[in-house]
Amino acid sequence: VGNHRLVLGNASLMQEAAVPVSGLGPQADALRNEGASVIYLAVNGQFAGLLAVTDPIKSSTAEALAALQAAGVRIVMATGDGMLTAKSVGARLGIEEVHGEIKPADKLDLVDKLQQQGHIVAMAGDGINDAPALVKADVGIAMGTGTDVAMNSAQVTLVKGDLRGIAAARILSASTVRNMKQNLAF
Repeated sequence: VGNHRLVLGNASLMQEAAVPVSGLGPQADALRNEGASVIYLAVNGQFAGLLAVTDPIKSSTAEALAALQAAGVRIVMATGDGMLTAKSVGARLGIEEVHGEIKPADKLDLVDKLQQQGHIVAMAGDGINDAPALVKADVGIAMGTGTDVAMNSAQVTLVKGDLRGIAAARILSASTVRNMKQNLAF
């Protein structure tokens, strides 16, 4: 950019570009512990700064997860964010099983592993990186606020991206199946 070579990314990318960022570990970790993703910037091979980016947690998310957990649903979080960020967000939401630094193929492998263990897997996601796992899951749930690829890969789309829709859909599904069984009995 303007005759300057910019490198913007994670610590691994900085290592590949031979830009030392190890001295910034405490500052970066403090931001990650607050739930932020840390992005490093180098200009012409010299460290220039770090950026902290956060996705705010929707106010309805904790309620939705609590309802699902109360119904006996095991919640697993898999994210491309760093492990410290993932653990911080997971702790705030009461999610015990957290997988961070996950690539799309890893999400797919996680869904496959859970299925091989005999679990029925519902996968919720909003991005291109979620599409393979959404297809593989027994129930793929796309956020309507996400990408078209995610929505085309999933069987269910939550129009407003509100996770409470998962709990509502689950109740509606159980009621529908119960009604079908009653009708078959008649």
